[in-house]
Amino acid sequence: MESKNNATVLDPNSVELKPTRQRFILVLILLVTLLIAYLDRVNVSVLLADNVFLSDMGIKGQPIQMGLLMTFFLMAYGFSNVILSPLGDYLGPRKAMSLSILLWGGSLFLGGIAQSFTIMLAARVILGIGEGMHWPMQSKYVKNWFPPHERGKANAVWVVGLMAGPAIAMPFLTWVIHNYSWQTSFFMLVGFGLIPLMLLWFFTTDYPHQHKGANQAERDLIEAGQKAEKELEAQAGHATVWENMKVFIFDYHFWLITLYYLCLASIFWGTMAWLPSYLKVARGFSWAAMGAWSSLPYILGMASVLASGYISDKIGRRAPLGVISMLGAAAGIYFGAYAPDNTTAAILISLGIASIGLGIAPAWALVQEIVPGKAIGAGAGMMNGVSNGGSAFAPVTIGFFISVSGSYIGGLMFLVGLGLFAACCAAILSYQKY
Repeated sequence: MESKNNATVLDPNSVELKPTRQRFILVLILLVTLLIAYLDRVNVSVLLADNVFLSDMGIKGQPIQMGLLMTFFLMAYGFSNVILSPLGDYLGPRKAMSLSILLWGGSLFLGGIAQSFTIMLAARVILGIGEGMHWPMQSKYVKNWFPPHERGKANAVWVVGLMAGPAIAMPFLTWVIHNYSWQTSFFMLVGFGLIPLMLLWFFTTDYPHQHKGANQAERDLIEAGQKAEKELEAQAGHATVWENMKVFIFDYHFWLITLYYLCLASIFWGTMAWLPSYLKVARGFSWAAMGAWSSLPYILGMASVLASGYISDKIGRRAPLGVISMLGAAAGIYFGAYAPDNTTAAILISLGIASIGLGIAPAWALVQEIVPGKAIGAGAGMMNGVSNGGSAFAPVTIGFFISVSGSYIGGLMFLVGLGLFAACCAAILSYQKY
């Protein structure tokens, strides 16, 4: 009996500890955070199709002023990415993102009580400053928590929020504004912001070794994958922020990615700002149909984002997907603009916008590959800031074309040209085996 009983005793040292999956919980929290951030951003896009809001702000029939609501946000967003995101490398992503969300809440409350166009612009600027610190920290979290061979999929998961946010926001905010008021939409979004704030503060840490839920096996798995990166960073010693930044500032590959992403962001923000208005005014869809059709590009975009993460990790390259993404965007918008049938136009433009999703996660994986870990916040902020700061002119440029021509065609062709230029930038990187 004794020998039999002894045979059933397990030596705890002989059992291999399975890695926990805390890094995947983290990336789901990042997805929720980005999704809610995009609810905040999309709000004004829906409001541009609401006559009550336009009248209250005194901008009805003034497309340039309408475009400025998105442009002011993006200018502040770009500035904050470049100037403030390096603070995240010192504060850490958890504190920096929590601070960002507090700024979001203040800006949304101000928007809800705004009684003039000037106050609304101020609210958009504050939102841009807050969200400008947020996005680069998402990338820093992934850099800290994932080995390189998992980053394509990890980036794809949280970037889905970029498409899921508008997909949910377009019909939901259309319903809220139509049945309640435009002010109600702002106050509801203030409450939604508490969700990511609680999740980030109580359930994440800056690094795996700080998290009680990540066991040693998971930490070892992550650290083994990051070993080569850590060795390169160790060789650099205690470099200053500027010394770390010089590594990518003087690397033309970084600027090709940035130019590519600037064009991608311009198409994304240009279509987001004007799609509801285009569908309602130019294509004659009803208010309810506008909300449904406006969500279609982003529903399709979620699939394209997830596919891009899987494919880029599978083939080990990122740039070829960027070429396909931008050619698809240019083609969809071009043929949609000239489609005689309204439904066909909505479908083609939706496919064009959805194509953008193929090129987003690969771009961030390229940045994480090129930029050293100690400067990833600054590098991600530089790329995102320059890209989104530059894209700030897309909504107002489209508004200018609408104003001078009385048609949306010129603005849409402007976006087609950006897509073709971005495809050329990605083609150069693709040729160089990125």
